[in-house]
Amino acid sequence: MNVSTRLLAALLAGLLLSGPLAAQDEAPLVIATASPAGVYHVVGRALCRTIEMPCRAQPTDGSSANLRALRRGELKFALAQSDLQLYATLGTEGFQKDGPDESLRSVFSLHNEPFTLVVRRDAGIHRLEDLTGHAVNIGNPGSGQRGTMLRLMDAEGWSRSDFSSLHNLPADQQALELCHGNIDAMVYTVGHPNASVAKAIRLCDAVLVDVEGDIIDLLVDAYPYFTRAWIPAEIYGPDQPAVHTFGVKGTLVASTDTDPDVVYRLVAAVFDDFERFKASHPALGVLTPEGMIRGGLTAPLHDGALRYYRERGWLEEDGIAPESD
Repeated sequence: MNVSTRLLAALLAGLLLSGPLAAQDEAPLVIATASPAGVYHVVGRALCRTIEMPCRAQPTDGSSANLRALRRGELKFALAQSDLQLYATLGTEGFQKDGPDESLRSVFSLHNEPFTLVVRRDAGIHRLEDLTGHAVNIGNPGSGQRGTMLRLMDAEGWSRSDFSSLHNLPADQQALELCHGNIDAMVYTVGHPNASVAKAIRLCDAVLVDVEGDIIDLLVDAYPYFTRAWIPAEIYGPDQPAVHTFGVKGTLVASTDTDPDVVYRLVAAVFDDFERFKASHPALGVLTPEGMIRGGLTAPLHDGALRYYRERGWLEEDGIAPESD
């Protein structure tokens, strides 16, 4: 083999070896979100824009599906409601068969997600108790809105037979079904403003209904991941009043298998350009670093996130925030 032939062979060998490795290096960071119609997907895309590496927001069936896929090792990052994060951590409610997820880790919490009841104006639904006897979309299996609605139904003592029908539509289909008269109401645990809710109000004159009463008071008092919430007036039009309800928080979670360096990079990217991240959606505008590492988190903080928070002086070595002066 002459010199030129040996050089060509070495070059080809180098290309063969470097190809898969290069492809592996360029594998995108995937953040599992929920329906493309929801705020989770907007937030996932905003997170991807902050970090200087290939990244994409992946639509999914929602919080429960995300938490199970994360546990199976199919995901590295996911968005999930704070109540379902707790259930997965403890292995309770819908995660009883799975058992406690000891690999689940918190990164930070995000926006408030009010439980939103949207109804046809002619359906005769003026308060939560009026829902019975009607056709209601409670969300697709695996979605956070479905989990919250089932918890509410249990607290109210409602069963499926109390409704004319319960539907399992994903968030990106429910507004049109409401407009077509196939359902009388839809529930959505989501940050606001939201495109699906806006579509229902714009296209079929739907209205938002307060979700309050003694049962809601009991839920908020009994479960630390629930909080009182409201939807500001006029964000869906000049005639829309403020709506009183309850809600949860959106959270970003990972697993013990998620590379701590990648978690650190993502957390640093968000907080080092925090105002830009908050400007991605109105629901993020009121976020504070303290609230994001305190509220709605029940799984232990990921080591990569802990490293950043300690460097900033937001957490001490024992994970406790230092006292304010």
